[in-house]
Amino acid sequence: MATVPDRPALRADALTPADEEPTGSPGAPDIDPVEYRRVLGHLPTGVTVVTASTPDGPVGLSIGSFTSVSLDPPLVGFLPAESSQSWPRIRAVGRFCVNVLGDGQEELARLFAAPHDDRFDAVRWRRAPFSDAPLLDGVVAWVDCEIESVVPAGDHHFVLGRVHELGSGRAGAEPLVFFRGDYRGLDG
Repeated sequence: MATVPDRPALRADALTPADEEPTGSPGAPDIDPVEYRRVLGHLPTGVTVVTASTPDGPVGLSIGSFTSVSLDPPLVGFLPAESSQSWPRIRAVGRFCVNVLGDGQEELARLFAAPHDDRFDAVRWRRAPFSDAPLLDGVVAWVDCEIESVVPAGDHHFVLGRVHELGSGRAGAEPLVFFRGDYRGLDG
């Protein structure tokens, strides 16, 4: 069995001098945000719309940070921005539906990426079986969940959701992906 060598001790002279102005979070490396986005843009991400039904009507937001977390129990995760106006409304309800967008649904991704009061007037949808959240027509797949936990994560929140229902949509449809700052299908 391989062993992991001990890390060398951090030398006191390797620490940032106390008189320097701190940038960002305490102890965080100083990384240029533009370079950060450029480099991480090389990783393609799926494009989803997370929706919920609230007492004030349906709400939704585009999410590119959706992931499967666990099979047993079935858990998924996503990361809404702390600045999101839609996320607090979804959190208050405690249930949501993840709509996995397909190639050709870029317009939906853009519609739900910016605040609009009437965005659900422009799309066809039905109610998801568990959450009662909007399940958008034509999606590749959907995952119906309740919030298991929420953890602060820098300028985002990590939302862990317990899956109650799920299904696939259009037969043979390819997902919409976001890659190097643009939407595209798997073919490029």
